[in-house]
Amino acid sequence: MEIFLIRLLQFVLAISLLVLLHEGGHMFFSKLFGVRVEKFFIFFDVGIGKWKGSLFSFKPKKSETTYGVGWLPLGGYCKIAGMIDESMDTEQMKRPAEPWEFRSKPTWQRLLIMVGGVLVNFLLALFIYSMVLFYWGESYIMVKDMKMGMKFNQEAKTYGFHDHDVLVGTDNGTFKGFSADMYRELSTAKRVDIVRDGKPMSINLPGDINLMTMIKSTPRFAMPFIPSEVDSIIPGLAAAKVGMEKGARIIGVNGHPVDSWNAVQDELGVLSDELMGAKTPQDSLKIRTATIAFVNPLATKADTAQMVLSNDMKMGVGMTSLFTYYKPTIIQYSFFESFPAGIKYGWNVLGGYVGDMKYVFSSEGVKSLGGFGAIGSLFPPVWDWHIFWLMTAFLSIILAFMNILPIPALDGGHVLFLIYEMITRRKPSEKFMIRAEYVGLGILLLLMIVANLNDVLRWLGIMAY
Repeated sequence: MEIFLIRLLQFVLAISLLVLLHEGGHMFFSKLFGVRVEKFFIFFDVGIGKWKGSLFSFKPKKSETTYGVGWLPLGGYCKIAGMIDESMDTEQMKRPAEPWEFRSKPTWQRLLIMVGGVLVNFLLALFIYSMVLFYWGESYIMVKDMKMGMKFNQEAKTYGFHDHDVLVGTDNGTFKGFSADMYRELSTAKRVDIVRDGKPMSINLPGDINLMTMIKSTPRFAMPFIPSEVDSIIPGLAAAKVGMEKGARIIGVNGHPVDSWNAVQDELGVLSDELMGAKTPQDSLKIRTATIAFVNPLATKADTAQMVLSNDMKMGVGMTSLFTYYKPTIIQYSFFESFPAGIKYGWNVLGGYVGDMKYVFSSEGVKSLGGFGAIGSLFPPVWDWHIFWLMTAFLSIILAFMNILPIPALDGGHVLFLIYEMITRRKPSEKFMIRAEYVGLGILLLLMIVANLNDVLRWLGIMAY
């Protein structure tokens, strides 16, 4: 419960900040061009009966804007006078246009008002990345420095990879750290350079490997080889009860030899799949009772013990990590150096996200959609400001990109109609705009239902991540 609350708090804080600044972007350009903003709300104030749906609201003296917080945490809105928006206030549109309304302003001003939110979110992401690099610097382990190489799945081995191959780079350049970017480069590469048994060599690739399959397959296409050495023992849990010690090496799970945490996780993953089919507590206990072979430090022979794993298939040990075996590359940035570095970092994140969008339209892509639960799980289980700000910047980029999509009810839909108006010199009819808004809201509602349904199915164990 504590982990859930920590993640929930981080999620709410990040989303509130992003919505506030996004809608603030719309408001800034509206005020700049003399357009009246009637309401500015964080979250939606959907009314229920006589209750108007506002948790808190106030209207400063000599201001035409009511500020408030709604109860429905699906975003927020800035109600701009004379505009067909989420409020669907059609009564206002029946009256003659006033000089302080959105619809009476020149096209270029309306365009800036609509892109204001997206612009603020994108600039915010670049600023956050810059400040993160300035304060914490950049730390990663070069892929070519992982001298124990990678653990590859069967698909990778069909292309010619061997376990313990050290990845160096592709025909597009040298790999940086182990990340999604590495998979992206491998998926489009025609050639990958490796080191095998100390000898440099190259492997030819097709250039069109499915990125979604590479990342979502179990085991993954390639993962850093990490020896199955125990970093720590949690007192009172399964490993401690059978006498496993810090520094022990796990060599077998249920009779299957293992030499890495990659292999251990694969075996425990098989048990997790079996656990989903358990009908009774007795069945669950039987599946969770695993035979673990291990060698303690200074021991001359292996021990084999039965231990009852936790419900989430944990032994009660801390695993070693890449940082246990490799020295990271650390780059520090001065205040002024951090801005070009942050811009480059954010641009690469945006490019990767946009490039991955093509997979959304596949069957696997639809399954990978996630709602509030998936977004919340991106935040760490403990409060970590470094990761919090990185995730906030990432969500800001996502919010900017999603809002600029040409879907009615989103900023991008309004931008599309404004561009049409600029080209044809004709405004779309208000009747058409209202219908388009309904269609857009329907599309967004459907996507939201699918994404959050996927979260529920994952939580129930029916669908894998």
